[in-house]
Amino acid sequence: MSEGRRFDDEQLRGARFRGCGLAQAEFDDVELADARFTNVNLRGASFTNINLQGAKVTDANLANVSIDDSNIVGLTILGWNIADLIKEAQQGKGSG
Repeated sequence: MSEGRRFDDEQLRGARFRGCGLAQAEFDDVELADARFTNVNLRGASFTNINLQGAKVTDANLANVSIDDSNIVGLTILGWNIADLIKEAQQGKGSG
């Protein structure tokens, strides 16, 4: 397939992508609910206005990931509630 292929208003429900190179691809207004990703490289990717509610991330490299202006209620990493840890850290700064 040639580079620069464009898909507009396509319905690809149930599509399967294996061994595909999608580097530098752009996705706008894309419905990926209930999609499954395995062996995916998103290094350097940027996500804006993304809904990951109920998603499960396993065996991920999150080194140097930045999460800003996001609802993290119920977010857990290794069983730790991240919102609670942040709240405790902020309270600790205020009392010290």
